[in-house]
Amino acid sequence: MSIFWLCIVVMLVIALALFIVPVIRGDRAEQTSRDALNKAFYHHRLSELEEDEAQGVVDERPAHIQELQENLLTDIPAGQMPVAMQPIGRWTLVPGGILLVIITLGVYLYAGGLGQVSAWNQVMQRMPDLRQRIADDHGVPLTAMDVQDLGLGLRTDLQANPDNIRDWVMLGRVGMALNNAATATQAYAHAYQLAPDDMSVKLGYAEVLTRSSDPQDNLTGGNLLRSMLEKSQGDLRVLSLLAYNEYEQGHYPQAIGAWEVMQKILPAGDKRLEMVNASIAQAKQKAGLDQVKLTVNVTLSAEAQQKLSQNGTVFISVTDGSSPVPVAVKKLPLSRFPLTATVDDSNAMMPERLLSSLHQLKVRVRISQNGLATPASGDWYGDSPLTDFAGKGQVSIDINQQVP
Repeated sequence: MSIFWLCIVVMLVIALALFIVPVIRGDRAEQTSRDALNKAFYHHRLSELEEDEAQGVVDERPAHIQELQENLLTDIPAGQMPVAMQPIGRWTLVPGGILLVIITLGVYLYAGGLGQVSAWNQVMQRMPDLRQRIADDHGVPLTAMDVQDLGLGLRTDLQANPDNIRDWVMLGRVGMALNNAATATQAYAHAYQLAPDDMSVKLGYAEVLTRSSDPQDNLTGGNLLRSMLEKSQGDLRVLSLLAYNEYEQGHYPQAIGAWEVMQKILPAGDKRLEMVNASIAQAKQKAGLDQVKLTVNVTLSAEAQQKLSQNGTVFISVTDGSSPVPVAVKKLPLSRFPLTATVDDSNAMMPERLLSSLHQLKVRVRISQNGLATPASGDWYGDSPLTDFAGKGQVSIDINQQVP
């Protein structure tokens, strides 16, 4: 920063010199009048006439001299008196110099980005602390503003050291955190050029390409992931990204294949299995490969048939047997009994929890008198036992209980 201000001072001194020096030198220069020029011309012609007469080129020298004098008198304006030029006082230049400095600094402060330069300076002073915080997993997490400052500092450092692979990778992560696809892609591309065999760099670059909105980037990312999978077939990170990439491109069978490999690798009880199962079910549904269907046969007990009102709504809800939150719900108008209905993934409450993801289930059929999903006193219902489910099946329910 000191060099920056030194350059400004030097440039101001040069500007002041260009403003003052010509004026001072002009004051010292002698003013050449028109009479002085005519006089110099007259004497020069006299010298030429003497040389010509000595060489015998001209004669009648007095006549030529008289003609030259007449021309000289004719060139002098009548009644004109020479005006003495008053030199400019040096102290009168001081206000102009001060004004030059004020205007120059004012224009710079207005349009020169001094605030941005000052902010950049502060960021660069914070860079050691930001690097330490991002490296410490147990430290204070970075705020969104901290991440932006880190990105600015990294770009500055990379200008001086463009071969720093670690900083390129970190800048790529900053771009992903800020949802700046261009920064993330360009940063990881630089890192990949510097270290094409580094597994972590390749994985990060593939992830950026996979999440890009450009189809060509998605294709490049998929090819990169497949090449990585040939060398490390059991890498869950590669399999997960490849499955996501194929799914986003609409290649559902390939996505399902990658997720099924993950199913075999993940240990029993791993929390990621639930997400993988749901992803497979959703991909099957998207591809039209999902044939999951549950048939529900409903009958009424004699007591319910006698006391049931003529109007109402039938709610069929399916749970996993352990949580009361329904996985799928189907709503039907009250009609004749016995009743047969089917439930599938299209009745799922959330896309993350599909009927096809269940291995066991429990079904409740309730007749709501007011048509609301919340049970009310007097509603009739019936439950099925906990039943194993492999994608197809049926349950039979007898409505024989009443909500107190």
